[in-house]
Amino acid sequence: MLMVIFAAMLASVYKGLNIVFPLLFGLVLILGLCIRKGFSIKQLFNMICKGCKRSLIIIHIFVLIGAITAMWRASGTVAFIVYYGIKLMNPDFFILSAFVLSSIVSFLLGTAFGTVGTIGIVLMVIAKTGSVNVNLLAGAVIAGAYFGDRCSPMSSSANLIASITDTNIYKNIKNMMVTSIIPMILSLAAYSMFSLNNPLIVSGGSIEADIMSSFNISIIVIIPALAILILSAFRLNVKMSMSISIAAAIVIAVIYQQESLIAIARHIVLGYSSPQQSFFMDIIKGGGLISMLRVSLIVLISFAYAEIFEGTKILKETEAYIVSMKERWGIFPTTMLLSIVTASFGCTQAISIMLTNQLAGKLYEREEKSKYELALDLEDSSVVVSPLIPWNIGGAVPAAALSVGIGFIPYAVYLYLLPIISLLTKRLNLVSFKKKED
Repeated sequence: MLMVIFAAMLASVYKGLNIVFPLLFGLVLILGLCIRKGFSIKQLFNMICKGCKRSLIIIHIFVLIGAITAMWRASGTVAFIVYYGIKLMNPDFFILSAFVLSSIVSFLLGTAFGTVGTIGIVLMVIAKTGSVNVNLLAGAVIAGAYFGDRCSPMSSSANLIASITDTNIYKNIKNMMVTSIIPMILSLAAYSMFSLNNPLIVSGGSIEADIMSSFNISIIVIIPALAILILSAFRLNVKMSMSISIAAAIVIAVIYQQESLIAIARHIVLGYSSPQQSFFMDIIKGGGLISMLRVSLIVLISFAYAEIFEGTKILKETEAYIVSMKERWGIFPTTMLLSIVTASFGCTQAISIMLTNQLAGKLYEREEKSKYELALDLEDSSVVVSPLIPWNIGGAVPAAALSVGIGFIPYAVYLYLLPIISLLTKRLNLVSFKKKED
């Protein structure tokens, strides 16, 4: 049965179909199996409802993420970041600059797809016109995009992990920053060497002109991004931080970009768009509540899966095998292997996170490990492994947006250095945890 579900999801990814449909198909198959095992429809329905109710905590944050990504576009915040990011790039270190810029943008936006869909496409156009290896550029961009997808307070994956592990997202981010130091230094060194053999021959001046003609990029428009950074530093509740940033972006969009309140409402729901025709205005479209619909449905269904697996104990034999794996290899190597399997089977980052937590979480409880250690290990495995699986949408979608194939994977240095370094340095206790930490 699991192979049938996997085949359906794999076919969905290759055909470019919404993966929600094979997930629902798989849920129906699992429900049928549970009914044959003696569970009543009422019992299973209650499990699904319980899972869906738990998912609402994270879906509330997804709503704010959708609104903030639209309003940062409408207010000119994204345009400001792209414009000055390109301005400050050194053509002799174009690949390095692309990685750094993508990392900064992804940390501010909190989304890998959003980063690739904005600054990533701009960088790819510049790379193609400047005779730079496109797979190398794509690897640097996607690696940078997942830097923020992993550790931004606005990241859907970071918020999902904080929710399912019942941890504080700001404490998780602090821990993630520590374990990312060595991989980041090594990545910067690698991209510096790659840059020496791939200098940029031409600049992106026409894109800068596009931005200047379409947006008022006064220093004021960066306030929504600064609000997130400053409020995060003070560890204000992430929902409140996002709400304040959205409010600031709305005011700036109205005053500085001459957006009407009706247009603002449309942007928040349907995503940002503009009647102006230009290359930059075309790629900056997006965001909004509708952009979070698919990921929200995936998370909703994933919580339903998790609750059914928990309530019916149909993974009990698998869990016993996982315990034996842990005894042989250790807890993080086991979690790492599980993340590879679930990222391959689930075809999405969210499912990998949920299933890995479901399967490995009990190991951490049994060993009386801190829930913050579990959260960090999920961030250092499922989050960054998913885009390295060729058929997982975590990597397939950004690669398609950049018009490259799986050739980017060897160059996404940061994504495989992070779990490898975490594996090697686990015994060094770079991050200390208290047992049963609250």
